[in-house]
Amino acid sequence: MNKILLAVILAGFGAQVLKLIIYWFKHKRLSWHDLVVTGGMPSSHSAFVVSLATIIFLEEGISTTFTISLVLAMIVIRDAFGVRRSVGEEGMVINRIIKKIQLKTKTHFAMGHTPRQVLVGSVIGFLISIAVYSLA
Repeated sequence: MNKILLAVILAGFGAQVLKLIIYWFKHKRLSWHDLVVTGGMPSSHSAFVVSLATIIFLEEGISTTFTISLVLAMIVIRDAFGVRRSVGEEGMVINRIIKKIQLKTKTHFAMGHTPRQVLVGSVIGFLISIAVYSLA
């Protein structure tokens, strides 16, 4: 299998499985929805894009493809703990207001990540890419 594809799949899957394990220990329950939930520890978005940039760098060095993946990683990481986090916090406030005025409506919002969650996801992506490059 292609090292780049393998690293990205393992990093994303590994981060999501770790997120499920943490969620299980915290809440003592799981549902199908938890497989695709956004937010939480660790950031699988960060694991995906950091593993992509890392494995491309290891395979190709500083190339056009690496530069594109690095820019993509920076945008995704900034969005994860910046814009998406702010929108998630605003969603929580809106839900509290709706509950307080007893409005009968169903709302949904996606929570972003804390900088710590992004850092842990990024480390997972980096380490998995190093392992795939070394072992595969």
